Amino acid sequence: MTFWPRGSTPRTVERHRPRIVIIGAGLSGITALHVFTEHGFTDVTVVDKASDVGGVWHWNRYPGLTCDVPSQLYQFRFAPKPDWSHVWASGAEIQQYHRDVVDDLHLDRHLRLNTEVVSAQWSEERSSYTLTTAEGEYLEAEVVICATGILHHPATPQIPGLDTFTGPVVHTARWDSELDLRGRAVAVVGTGSTGVQIVSALQPEAAAITHFVRTPQWILWAPMSLRQLGAVGTLLRRSPALHRTLYDTLLLGSGFLADITTRPSWRRRLVQAYARLSLRAQVRNPQLRRQLTPDDEPLCKRPVVSGTYYRAIQRRNAALVTEKIVEVTPDGITTADGTHHPADAIILATGFDAHSYMRPMTITGPGGTTLDELWAQGPRAYRMTAIPGLPNLFTILGPNSPTGSISLQYSAERTARYLVHLLELLATGTATSITVTEEATDEFNHSVADAMGPTVWNTGCNSWYLTESGAVDLWPFDKPTLAAMLDEPTLEHFTLR
Repeated sequence: MTFWPRGSTPRTVERHRPRIVIIGAGLSGITALHVFTEHGFTDVTVVDKASDVGGVWHWNRYPGLTCDVPSQLYQFRFAPKPDWSHVWASGAEIQQYHRDVVDDLHLDRHLRLNTEVVSAQWSEERSSYTLTTAEGEYLEAEVVICATGILHHPATPQIPGLDTFTGPVVHTARWDSELDLRGRAVAVVGTGSTGVQIVSALQPEAAAITHFVRTPQWILWAPMSLRQLGAVGTLLRRSPALHRTLYDTLLLGSGFLADITTRPSWRRRLVQAYARLSLRAQVRNPQLRRQLTPDDEPLCKRPVVSGTYYRAIQRRNAALVTEKIVEVTPDGITTADGTHHPADAIILATGFDAHSYMRPMTITGPGGTTLDELWAQGPRAYRMTAIPGLPNLFTILGPNSPTGSISLQYSAERTARYLVHLLELLATGTATSITVTEEATDEFNHSVADAMGPTVWNTGCNSWYLTESGAVDLWPFDKPTLAAMLDEPTLEHFTLR
């Protein structure tokens, strides 16, 4: 990797294995780093604006944070962890797992944390990108991998008067570890997994907790606090083959979930019936049940999994408010029915700007074309990996990569191994730049639109899956299709120079 101070001129570097910068040290960045170095690409630097690895698991530290994917599946195939403490792991344990993987595989020497990339400029003359950091440092690389994920730009609602509130206002993705809410009146704004988890966690010790929910979501009951038996971890550690079999079995099971979401069937109806049963069995009050009943089909939005929320929201110190918020006052929240709800603290469980991907970073390709111009109609890529008009820039878990029910670790590793084929073309001198064609990208996106038709995500709900243009930014195919598309590159779909 080449660095030089602001104001100086980059020196010409003799070609060798391509210099690679991976932006993002979360799940996908760690995967790419491991796969690339495993294949001999050692001039790799991973940069991240955070102070530690883990991506979404670094930034999110709110009380009750739990992954809704079983721990024995939510791990890298190349770094199995037998001894999870719970069947569904906490965010803190997952973040520590990512740190342990980096340390155990000796990947830390490739990391540059506390380094935010604000721009990347392509040079036709050098066939490389010049990246500028927030500190004014320059980095040069022939290849840029954007592994920035989708859940890292907090979405803050524009509520009149929010800036006048005299108590703490905290977004769940920027949690203040010093915040003590015991014995206080807490207002939680927003639903989804985050809102459900934090209400469940704060309710027992809060003086009062009010959950503001405009559009309730279906909640599937599961014993999320269930501990993994110590004997299970011991057995899996002593028998790596058994551990691999368990992982493969769970991965196979995730394929059945993909079938449920992408094709109408009795299996989908069965899961939807379970969602309705979870509500009916746990909430007996007819009025509260009506308030908690969504208008859309179960699974249209990302399903929420919880074993505690319905119980928590029915406690005497808890209240559900479905009226629209009209303003925040210095000491509470006023809703459209004129009710003022006193609060000592406001928690924003309002999610993320999920379709920004690597933005607000400015990426400029040949001729001065920017990513913002290329994505004026919304995020668009080829097979989650490449963007026409941007040579030698690739994405891992990019547009369409939220795979619904396919393991993200699996998707990231398949993508990284797919990209190795393209890196080899650069390493051998077969090409100095590789750009996916508009035609191939159009063909892929047309196939996505066609495949999206029968999916449950296309049944009429307003979810974070939707882009501004109304497109569903998800992977509408099954796991075998993903594996086939990310097997080896079809070179006719790329322009090699």
